[in-house]
Amino acid sequence: MEHNDINHAKKVVFKGLILLAIITVLEVLIALFGNGHLVEGVHLSKWIMYPMMIGLSLYKAYFIIYEFMHMRYELQGLRYSVLLPMLLLVWAVIAFFNEGSHWKHNRSVINQKNQIGIEQMAAPVEQPAHQSEEVQPPSEH
Repeated sequence: MEHNDINHAKKVVFKGLILLAIITVLEVLIALFGNGHLVEGVHLSKWIMYPMMIGLSLYKAYFIIYEFMHMRYELQGLRYSVLLPMLLLVWAVIAFFNEGSHWKHNRSVINQKNQIGIEQMAAPVEQPAHQSEEVQPPSEH
């Protein structure tokens, strides 16, 4: 049996689909169990649940790229030319979220200062009792 025939290709595809389906069901079960939907009162820590789900998702992405996009059969230089820009994209997304968080924090500080300024402007200004209403400059003779 040759590796290029249609039956072998079908087996590879179905094995891949079954593996992806199992991982997806496992991710859903982790999410449901971790949030207490399967067993009342049982919750997984977010520090355990999130890395597990991220790890499974990364494995699915790796498998799809290497098997279904045929990156396993390409030269190492081509693999890196695809992988490195993707890592830069992930870095950019993290940087943009960090920058957005900084802008959001600064915006809330500005809103608080504006609110204080509006409240101070709306409050009546009280004059000290020892000053008269009108202050006249001394007259020169």
